[in-house]
Amino acid sequence: MVTAPLYMVKNTPKTECNCHAPGQVVVNFVNFVNCRITQQSHAGSKLLLWSLLHVKVPAIYRVFRGGSQRMATYAIGDIQGCFLALQRLLDRIQFSASTDRLWFVGDLVNRGPESLAVLRFVKQLGSVAVTVLGNHDLHLLAIHTGCASLHRKDTLHEILEAPDREELLNWLRYQPLMHRDGGFVLVHAGLLPQWSLEQATGLAQEVEDALQSDDYHLHMPEIYRCPNTGWDDTLPAPTRLGVITNVLTRMRVCTKDGEMDFSFKGHPDRAPDGFSPWYQVPTHHPRPDSIIFGHWSALGVLVTEHHLAIDGGCVWDRALVGVRLEDRTVFQVSCSS
Repeated sequence: MVTAPLYMVKNTPKTECNCHAPGQVVVNFVNFVNCRITQQSHAGSKLLLWSLLHVKVPAIYRVFRGGSQRMATYAIGDIQGCFLALQRLLDRIQFSASTDRLWFVGDLVNRGPESLAVLRFVKQLGSVAVTVLGNHDLHLLAIHTGCASLHRKDTLHEILEAPDREELLNWLRYQPLMHRDGGFVLVHAGLLPQWSLEQATGLAQEVEDALQSDDYHLHMPEIYRCPNTGWDDTLPAPTRLGVITNVLTRMRVCTKDGEMDFSFKGHPDRAPDGFSPWYQVPTHHPRPDSIIFGHWSALGVLVTEHHLAIDGGCVWDRALVGVRLEDRTVFQVSCSS
């Protein structure tokens, strides 16, 4: 686990302990211990200090959000059927369904051993969880509708043979491709440099409308695997849906003009000539929100002011990653077999 320095209200001098201020995040525990504690200024502070010494890090975070437990939001990287790793990560962050929310970056299923368990678990979380669709999730829907076949390394058989298959897959196709809230954007792969956040939201909605329609199986061939690697605002409807999906669920690198290369899966330093990681290409519009994405295990974990990459390569025996959005603390659990 990577944390900020342990735990005290930021920039609070010793003589002005402000540790009960609502909504403030604690960042240096040593300073807190040094903070002047008096019965007159902080009734109950000694008890609070004793309590802090006996709880784990995520619990301390909740204590300092105004004296009562408030919601923390955790973004979770590509799970890909690694259910036990997900449970270990939720234990690590001390997840509470009554106070916390989970944002899943997509690719809930495939390649790992327990895709059915992951799908059932996330579905039953209800409004506690937000998940966006990834390329493996769409692959599952494509197989179900008959426009794709199982690949040799797929581990989707259990879902396709489950008694609750229709219920699970119907729920899955109603999940968004992009989620925007509270200064964050959640997407599986990335956004083109030409797109504003408002445009990207509208384009994602076009694909979501097709997936959620009664005849969605007719749209799946154009959504699932479109060969086009470039975007144009004038693209006709069938191709348009495919390219939007390619951007949101498959892109890793692109040119300054937004041309994409889907074959590249390596480290960003080895991108083909003329291509750069999409998040390094100058954007045509301001993007005040931070973009959370996965899909790129060779990139790994990257936390900057405007981007949070959280595919830790769990299915490749590396790590499942979670980030607490309120303070960008990173949590990881090993996925080694």
